[in-house]
Amino acid sequence: MARMELRNLGRTGVKVSSLCLGCMMFGRRTEPEESYAIIDRALDAGVNFLDTANVYALGRSEEITGEALRRNGRRQQVVLATKVHGAMDADDPNARGNSRRHVIEQCEASLRRLQTDYIDLYQLHRPQPDVPIDETLRALDDLVRAGKVRYIGTSTFAAWEVVESLWASKELGLNRVVCEQPPYNLLDRRAERELLPMARTFGIGVIPWGPLGGGLLAGRYRRGQPLPEDGRYALNPQQRRRLTDRVYDVIEGLELIAREKGCTLSQLALAWCEGRPGVTSPIIGPRTLAQLEDNLGAGEVVITEEDHARIDAVIAPGAAVSPYYEADWRPHDHRIP
Repeated sequence: MARMELRNLGRTGVKVSSLCLGCMMFGRRTEPEESYAIIDRALDAGVNFLDTANVYALGRSEEITGEALRRNGRRQQVVLATKVHGAMDADDPNARGNSRRHVIEQCEASLRRLQTDYIDLYQLHRPQPDVPIDETLRALDDLVRAGKVRYIGTSTFAAWEVVESLWASKELGLNRVVCEQPPYNLLDRRAERELLPMARTFGIGVIPWGPLGGGLLAGRYRRGQPLPEDGRYALNPQQRRRLTDRVYDVIEGLELIAREKGCTLSQLALAWCEGRPGVTSPIIGPRTLAQLEDNLGAGEVVITEEDHARIDAVIAPGAAVSPYYEADWRPHDHRIP
């Protein structure tokens, strides 16, 4: 297996592996013991970057991730990331979003669940246009100054929203975000239009989520065949809107390239994403140890210029056949005082 490449996290001096282990499945469909094994195997393979969120299984993912690092004693070797924004109590309107109240409250809760006294990277899981960005940034800055958070980032923000946060941080003398976590894969390349060029211009790390299209690029979906019963597209009707006819056109075109290269479709998709200009670490989210092993094999896949040309013929740069790059990006009228 190829040695895991290390890359700087944005403009920081922190080195992270070129693949990030996403922990979303832990506590949902992956039991604790297998979750511990997945984390241990990923660390042994050179992955040093773990990403979770408070809302994953309503805190259970963070608990399992924290327990895994307690058991293996490798917390200090890991760049540990988590996120805040999602609703933690359906009946409480203040138990969600990017308000100072929620951000600080949930940071404390995440620290307890993760069994750690600091979070390496604390990210806003989604934008919230009706909360002034300066309120959120001041709360995050307080957490950094208190030593509870080392770096801050965003997820699924529009390019203009990231730049707005940079402007506000400069105006107010606050810690700035160091990375953005957008959806980016071979079914939705819209991040190439503005987000990726912005990130390269301003030194923002990019940690793509969904590089396998939520499993659509894992080779399990075939035109005219029943959906896998244990897959998210069979289990979640809201996800099925992403499974369009054009998706199958892309899958079939990419599978031909993967077969000729002697790799799996998922390895081709991951290797492509990992090698894109401006990308720091795509997030893999294996449900099983076998899926992790397949993902790690992407390190052996070399995408040539000829491969890029063939891939671009299947799915054009900046194009999308499935809606992943979505968020609440409505402009708001809050201004920095």
